[in-house]
Amino acid sequence: MGQTFGETLREIRRARNISQRELAEKVSVDFSYISKVENDRIPTPSADTVERICTVLGVPSEILLSLTGKITSEAKQMLSTSEAAQKFVKHAQTMNLTDDEWQRLTRRLKSLRK
Repeated sequence: MGQTFGETLREIRRARNISQRELAEKVSVDFSYISKVENDRIPTPSADTVERICTVLGVPSEILLSLTGKITSEAKQMLSTSEAAQKFVKHAQTMNLTDDEWQRLTRRLKSLRK
């Protein structure tokens, strides 16, 4: 079994030499909240809070978001208002893509905009 969200957050935070208090202050949450999250004593933060945490820690938000099963408000908004996006995701879901296939697909999508 892989690491929990809290364990991963603690590992990344410590690797960046950032205290729980410093992270909490920069993310605008209470210090005890970070402690409880890292110790898996409360549910994972909202996707938007996870995104702020990742910004402070300087890591891609996908690293921690993938452990929560959540998506950002912006992603939710885009998916909920685009029929084409919903069809795309539904089709991709039926294909059971691996992480490597998702990465290749992402590179191809980026190449469409060059």
